[in-house]
Amino acid sequence: MTVIDRVKLNVFEYKVHNVGLDAGGFDTVYVPNSTLTWTKYAIRISDTDGATGSYVALWGGTPMAFAQTRLLASRLLGRDANHREQIFDDFKRALRQYDHMGHGAIDIALWDLLGKRTGASISALLGGYRERLPAYASTMHGDRNGGLSSPADYANFAQHCSGLGYRAFKAHGWCEGKVEEERNLVLTLGKMVGGKMDLMLDPACHLRTLNDTIRVGKACDEAGFLWLEDPLRDCGTSIHAHRLLRDAIETRILATEHVRGIEPKADFAIQGGTDILRADPEYDMGITGCMKIAHLAEALGMDVEIHGCGPAHRHCMSAIRNTSYYEIALVGPKARNPLPEIYTCDYTDDLETVGEDGCVSVPTGAGLGVDYNWEYIEKNTVESYDFKRGSS
Repeated sequence: MTVIDRVKLNVFEYKVHNVGLDAGGFDTVYVPNSTLTWTKYAIRISDTDGATGSYVALWGGTPMAFAQTRLLASRLLGRDANHREQIFDDFKRALRQYDHMGHGAIDIALWDLLGKRTGASISALLGGYRERLPAYASTMHGDRNGGLSSPADYANFAQHCSGLGYRAFKAHGWCEGKVEEERNLVLTLGKMVGGKMDLMLDPACHLRTLNDTIRVGKACDEAGFLWLEDPLRDCGTSIHAHRLLRDAIETRILATEHVRGIEPKADFAIQGGTDILRADPEYDMGITGCMKIAHLAEALGMDVEIHGCGPAHRHCMSAIRNTSYYEIALVGPKARNPLPEIYTCDYTDDLETVGEDGCVSVPTGAGLGVDYNWEYIEKNTVESYDFKRGSS
């Protein structure tokens, strides 16, 4: 029997330019002439047949998630890599006291290993539904530095994105959660690009009260927004609060980015806490978990939207009927997204990747269909672990 005999983890550093954090220290904003050093991590899983599956964690590649991945990595040794469902179930229980964020990268790498062994793309293995994915431009947060500093800045950037081919645009507003500022942003976008693009707002849980959120939601109603995403200060976890919000406004609510796994998302949907479910292969226990959520939504007659961007995200979306847009995040008029440049192939999630048809492509090679720059990752590694079967 072929089993997993090696798991290698690399934490690596990279530089981010003209991007910083807001005054609270948590949200990504444009900061001219700045340089930050950030970290992400990579995982490689090899079996006794010599096949290797890999993944570099992106939006979910945080130090907190890495600690969980490291905890689970040695538990893969000696297991059949084809038993993804069994591994999913065991690791789900193993992380029951945590937020499960470290599980996703492992499951994605196991899917990549299957694709590399069989010569099939993950999209094909999932029963692919489409090859081109409609995309939306998803902004970084508003700043006070001349990037996205006014509603007009957002509207001008939306028009630029429309010129590139985007048919949809999502604004992350300012981090202070000021109601009139958010309302003006919504109404300005509706006036300037409404009818030309689908529009969405993600306050990222910065609105302090339900009344504040309803006032912003009413502006979304007036401007004809497609959805309002995770606006409430509850951090997107209260079914009751979201049900009250749904009753008060017409704009559809997109929630559950911050709710992990299929069961709590099912509770959110069945009890009326959201109109649209969120799923993410990094956040929701891998491709296995992401597809469970998509099929849950499909069974309930609901849509699901994939959070964030990356090759695993594209493969998942390619196999989901009940979804609308791929998120190109986090972009702005004066800075590229803060993801590391880790590919030797032509894969990118930069703003300009969208085609004239408003879509991005799904990689067609084996597994994830991307080639990682392992020389760069190894050169910039600051922490590594190499688990081997039979070693103490």
